[in-house]
Amino acid sequence: MSGPSSTARQVLRWLHWLVAVVVSVCALVGVVRLVAPATAGTTGEPAGVRRQLTFLRAALDGGAGEEAQRLFPEGYYFLHVLYGLSWVELGMREPVGERARALREARWALGRLDSAPGRAPFSSDLAPSYGVFYRGWSNWLRGGVLSLQPAGQRDPAELRRFTDDSAALGAAFDASASPYLTAYPGQAWPVDSTVAMASLRLHDTLLAARFGGTVERWLRGVRQRLDPRTGLIPHRVDPRTGDPVEGARGSSQSVILRFLADVEPVFAREQYLRFRDRYVVCPLGLGPAVREYPDGMDGPADVDSGPLPLGVSLSATVVTIGAAQVHGDASLAAAMASYGELAGMPVDTPWTKRYAFGLLPVGDAFLAWSKTARPWVARTPAAPPAPISWWRLPLLSVLVLLGIAPWLPALVRRYQRRRTRPRSLSSA
Repeated sequence: MSGPSSTARQVLRWLHWLVAVVVSVCALVGVVRLVAPATAGTTGEPAGVRRQLTFLRAALDGGAGEEAQRLFPEGYYFLHVLYGLSWVELGMREPVGERARALREARWALGRLDSAPGRAPFSSDLAPSYGVFYRGWSNWLRGGVLSLQPAGQRDPAELRRFTDDSAALGAAFDASASPYLTAYPGQAWPVDSTVAMASLRLHDTLLAARFGGTVERWLRGVRQRLDPRTGLIPHRVDPRTGDPVEGARGSSQSVILRFLADVEPVFAREQYLRFRDRYVVCPLGLGPAVREYPDGMDGPADVDSGPLPLGVSLSATVVTIGAAQVHGDASLAAAMASYGELAGMPVDTPWTKRYAFGLLPVGDAFLAWSKTARPWVARTPAAPPAPISWWRLPLLSVLVLLGIAPWLPALVRRYQRRRTRPRSLSSA
């Protein structure tokens, strides 16, 4: 009668040890991901990004762009433009003679934007046609494609298109009473105009200077219309006047600050430090993250922010990795990226890498773009004071406790047996 019961106990004992090993291995993997470098600054290449892009290309070929379009209005566009921009970023880190793949993939992405599905959400009746969101991001990517080519060997058709689109954007800004052009009929978001303005700066870096006056007028208008609560560029504005309608939010600030650094570095630095002071937090002491609304203020979640656990926007946190890197804040960029390696549950293979099991490719696209961030026009500024130095300690403590916890009962029993074991005759 004791045989089956003994066998069952043995099975349960082995099952316990198996669970203990799995939990401890997972905790060890978490520790490694938390302490291993996850960024490479503005000159090195972050580990895993090429494998992320391999996953993204396969996903795009399989219809991920169309699936993303069903989730939010610019899903198709964002997946392709970020894929192309990430390849431009990688290409800029390579010698001129080794950029063929980066150039090919960036051109492929640009071609997908310059198509009926790429233009579908946007109106051709706006000024410039299809609106500042479509024209600004496309112009930035097209300028990136030209940046990968030696000055005397640039494709004439690409050069002509970049020149014409820059001129259309410049004319629209010059004719507008507001510094912020419309992205959709009757709707304007400053982030879109910031991207477009950065593309004009890029034009004047690659070609003859032409838009200096346009940029200066734009900056004066922006400074006159800051969010009165935070002193930052607002999230949404009146399309006629450019006056703030909705205050600064993390999801748009993270993008604005990445591009503003190439428009006007001094103003961008002031804005970045103000943003970092009001939006970067460590909720529950578990890693740096970015709030959607300034500290002390809450608001609703939407398609831009995603869910807001403890007020934190995951999308803003991911994109802030790139903004921090562009502003020379390598310590914050590295901290957020390492936190993402732990919380993002990456799945690694020798050929691909994806986060959150690859369920949301647009998240991978934003992360790849953020990890490869570097200024295209301005120089990377000196690092600001590190805002957070202790952030790893609480997470490492939790992981160590998780790794030890399954073994504690056995260790306690072993210790108790030693305490109660009779002393041997030799020691009596």
